[in-house]
Amino acid sequence: LPLCFPQKLWKMLESDQFRSIWWSEGGKCVAINKDLFKVEVLGRGVRQRVFNTRHIKSVIRQLNLYGFTKMQRDIQRSASLPEFLSEEAAASAHSQVLYYYNPSFNRAHPWLLGTCKRR
Repeated sequence: LPLCFPQKLWKMLESDQFRSIWWSEGGKCVAINKDLFKVEVLGRGVRQRVFNTRHIKSVIRQLNLYGFTKMQRDIQRSASLPEFLSEEAAASAHSQVLYYYNPSFNRAHPWLLGTCKRR
């Protein structure tokens, strides 16, 4: 039987095969490095393809359909200009990382995966 989207996502997160997707926030969020994900996961040949798409927007649409919400990263800014500028540089590199949360998708509670249903 083919795996549904949340099961595929879970297997990817638990695999050491992918560097573009990982557990974040202590296993409560999914972190995706957008640019690396496009190459590493979506750029695969037909035989090795994880998802039936080559587009990040389709993956994000699936996340939304299964009840994931995009999380914003709250970064405290410094008052001094040099520190602020270095934080901005780090934040722009960090902006390539997307964070998604679903209360039924938690590394510490794998049995909840079955409650992760398509809307």
